[in-house]
Amino acid sequence: MANDFSGLGLSAKVTEAVTAAGYTKPTDIQAQAIPHVLQKKDIIGIAQTGTGKTASFVLPMLTLLESGRARARMPRTLILEPTRELAAQVHENFEKYGKNHRLSVALLIGGVSFEEQNKKLDRGADVLIATPGRMLDQFERGRILLSGVDILVIDEADRMLDMGFIPDIERICSLLPPRRQTLFFSATMPPEIQKLTNRFLRDPIKIEVARQNPTAETIDQKLARVSNKPEEKREALRRLIRGEANLTNAIIFCNRKRDVATLARSLARHGFNAGGLHGDMDQKSRTETLDSFRSGKLTFLIASDVAARGLDIPAVSHVFNFDVPTHAEDYIHRIGRTGRAGRSGTAITLATPSDGKYVDAIVKLIQRDIPLMTVDGVAATTSVPGEASDRASGAESRRPAKGRRERRPRQEAKPVAAPEVSPPERQPPHPKPAPRRTEETRKKRNIDSESGIDADSPFGADGPVPAFLLRPGRIG
Repeated sequence: MANDFSGLGLSAKVTEAVTAAGYTKPTDIQAQAIPHVLQKKDIIGIAQTGTGKTASFVLPMLTLLESGRARARMPRTLILEPTRELAAQVHENFEKYGKNHRLSVALLIGGVSFEEQNKKLDRGADVLIATPGRMLDQFERGRILLSGVDILVIDEADRMLDMGFIPDIERICSLLPPRRQTLFFSATMPPEIQKLTNRFLRDPIKIEVARQNPTAETIDQKLARVSNKPEEKREALRRLIRGEANLTNAIIFCNRKRDVATLARSLARHGFNAGGLHGDMDQKSRTETLDSFRSGKLTFLIASDVAARGLDIPAVSHVFNFDVPTHAEDYIHRIGRTGRAGRSGTAITLATPSDGKYVDAIVKLIQRDIPLMTVDGVAATTSVPGEASDRASGAESRRPAKGRRERRPRQEAKPVAAPEVSPPERQPPHPKPAPRRTEETRKKRNIDSESGIDADSPFGADGPVPAFLLRPGRIG
């Protein structure tokens, strides 16, 4: 393994830019992946968040792109990202490490004018960084030709290959030339998702740094039991924030976008310097909010999972999970926003009694218990909330307190009997079969032996005569 970037096979221009950025030693994922990318091998790269996966493909791509030039509407490389923020961050990496190159980089994300994007595409893009939706929009408008793509990068592969993205990824891959280099990078790669990579990669080299699905050892993880009531839960969060002596800033995650706005307003009313970030905001507002948090103008960033994946903000001291993530893998990505680049960080998760199964899934995934902590001086006396503890607490809640009269279960009202109504006469569902005809009955009723038609019947068919025809008629 190389001790510095000069031994990885990168070009002199790239090595110089990396040194100027202050990096001297590659991370494990960078040291293992970069040589294979330079050899134009397909890669599956798995490493925990914060280990420099982005540079693992940006640096060798810059080296490979030094030869050749871009043509109008025909990008040479394509990088797919699940969110606008991640796409913009990769764009910043190309600007930082590619300062010695004259490469054209186009960023295609939603919430931005098509006009500016079209200008870059018309000039020709060496690197196209895009979210799948906007890229397909531009393709359908005839602004992009993908037949010249040599390298495809799917970043955050586990999320990009989630069920919602599979149709887009499959369509994009069908538009690309079959002989291309494909790179997958992700912090997690569940087995069922990994099987899908067989569709897109040819004899890939799998690089897995450390054990799968780990959390950084530099993160101090804690769990706080809180009430299900929203106002009490928000109060518990404020107490937790005030109780953290080393807190300088924090990202607070919510599961739902509407809760992001509600919590941001609540914290602002109580004097906290807070702002919200979620997918329904326009791109300008999202960029301004993120820049304010990066620069320190904003202390608390309340966010949905749009900020959970790959955002590189090194100096985040705390992460709060206001809601326990419903997918255990998202917990790893969320708390990975702190404790980055060797720094220490703190991650506190607020768990209600109904969150037991989600906490159980997280504990199983990270293979370690999350210590319980006190909230406002009240010690947590129970273990990590799980299904077993939830059942136990539910049973205890049904026991009457000492000295309190037990409430008897409400008796169900007896149904009032409906008045009897004589049902209308109707034919039985299975009428009795007609008696078997014999030669004697045929002769008696004048039935033709071949056709079975009753010659005496006015209807020309065997069977009983309708009752209304048998009534005596009125004469005169």
